[in-house]
Amino acid sequence: MEKKFSGKRALVTGAGRGIGKAIVIELVKQGAHVVALSLTQKNLDKLKEEIPEIETVSVDAKNWKETESVVKKLGPIDLLVNNAGVISLQQIGSITEEEVDNCFAVNVKAVINISQIIAKGMIERGTGGSIVNISSQAAIIALPNHATYCASKGALDQIMKVMALELGPHKIRVNSVNPTAVLTEMLDKTAIKSYGEGKSVEDALKAKIPLKKFCDVDDVVKATLFLLSDDAGMTTGAQLPLEGGYIIQ
Repeated sequence: MEKKFSGKRALVTGAGRGIGKAIVIELVKQGAHVVALSLTQKNLDKLKEEIPEIETVSVDAKNWKETESVVKKLGPIDLLVNNAGVISLQQIGSITEEEVDNCFAVNVKAVINISQIIAKGMIERGTGGSIVNISSQAAIIALPNHATYCASKGALDQIMKVMALELGPHKIRVNSVNPTAVLTEMLDKTAIKSYGEGKSVEDALKAKIPLKKFCDVDDVVKATLFLLSDDAGMTTGAQLPLEGGYIIQ
């Protein structure tokens, strides 16, 4: 079996569970040496038990200075997946300053902080690299109760495009994956909050998806590894929708 990432070092944020964990597992299968970064140490410990060869780093990505210090010590990174993220569900009129600050601190500021450190190393080594941000269909379309989240993901994708523009001459590609609802623990919690009791959450969420299904974690993993790989060697500054046709309506 071909291992596309042999000899490469990858950093995955939000790696303790869900999409991030699945990306770590597949990158290791494909030959990469992976550094898994997460806020929650116990999730990293469990992941380390499953995959002993990975490195783990626990840090609160909202803390700019602490994260900067930690990431600068990681050594050369060839592949970066900015997966760490939070979701905020509030109606216009009830949005709080705390929710806005928290959402943008993780979904936007942490990505800028980590990405520019990693990109600087790529430039200094002259070896190029690939960065993939796990974004959302919320960056492309408006969703009820998602004003803060949509704004953060829209900002994330614009940052991705500017990074692609500036880093392209250094052989660094930057792209985003934009899924609809993904079958994870986060979906279970936010769907209930968004739609309430007594209504089929599944039916409500799937109603506007032409393919009538959610996005599997594996769908996100495959898209992410494609964009990281040389198979996407001419792709940069792109949003890759994984939303079953939701945004065409």
